[in-house]
Amino acid sequence: MKPEETSSLYYSDYLELDKILGSQHPKSDGKTDEMLFIIIHQAYELWFKMVIHELDNVRAIFDTDHVQDNAGDMSIAVHKLKRVTRIFEVINRQVDILETMTPMDFLEFRNLLLPSSGFQSLQFRIIEAKLGLKMDQRYKANYYKNTRPGGFNQQDYDSITAVESEATLKSLVTKWAERTPFFDESLWEEFQSQYPVEKGEQKFWSDYKHTYKESLNGPVELRQMDELERIFYNEGLGEFSMEAMRAVLFIMMYRNLPIFQTPFDLLTTLINVDEMLSQFRYKHMLMARRMIGMRVGTGGTSGAGYLDGALRQHYIFKELTEVSTFLVERSKLPDLPKSVKEKTSFNI
Repeated sequence: MKPEETSSLYYSDYLELDKILGSQHPKSDGKTDEMLFIIIHQAYELWFKMVIHELDNVRAIFDTDHVQDNAGDMSIAVHKLKRVTRIFEVINRQVDILETMTPMDFLEFRNLLLPSSGFQSLQFRIIEAKLGLKMDQRYKANYYKNTRPGGFNQQDYDSITAVESEATLKSLVTKWAERTPFFDESLWEEFQSQYPVEKGEQKFWSDYKHTYKESLNGPVELRQMDELERIFYNEGLGEFSMEAMRAVLFIMMYRNLPIFQTPFDLLTTLINVDEMLSQFRYKHMLMARRMIGMRVGTGGTSGAGYLDGALRQHYIFKELTEVSTFLVERSKLPDLPKSVKEKTSFNI
């Protein structure tokens, strides 16, 4: 075959631009801003697809009985989650473009959208579910169970509930934290307690409790001791067990130890993902107030009121942010015994 007869891949064919660029079909005439509205939301959905792809890769890494904190897979997981945060930074900036449309511009075609709504974005709901937001934890959960016009169709509702039955990233991270092997009593035999060890308590955690109490200021802060007992010595917090919360706190306090640097990066990146989703909800709540005021949403929700409630309630990794309540000054951290330091180095 001659070189000129060899088939070659063409840019527009590879990207299937005929399908993408031919998928904008405004319901109004060409004089409105509906084309902008469509393209922005289609761009959202393309980015959502990429986020779902990355979350599935990260979940696969953690869906194992043994995750090496200092191995390549953990670094890959953190890298992909950081990519997710960057994607949401771009998504959030797209709202700024959408806001070049005025409320009067939106009214020109708004009624043509009924009863569809951004609430019905299946991919965004799947992102929330894969991260760990359960149906019964959602604000106005009855909205999500509504398969009438304005809510999800039955197929999409079934897709969301099917994802919720899978292992979420939150549940997988919880199991990973529970497996942290740094509280084996054999590692703490040389630990020099600075306070009397409480009966039945592991030496480090007995000392930590006293150190934390001494760091509190006044009777108001001292009330945190009850929460400390509940979270780190009895029940845990939310979906994070006591063992998982202890591991998270330990990693955050001793994050400068070599083996904890990547796990600490993981925890802070999960918090950042949560914050990026929160910013997305916040910007949409502000935009809804700006565009429709107190009107109901096109899908029948309470509009800005619903978005405000979701903003306040839909934090997925709030347990991780609340750990900051229980940190102590680095200079007052209990000194770790040699055996633990060796365990937390890369020379193992």
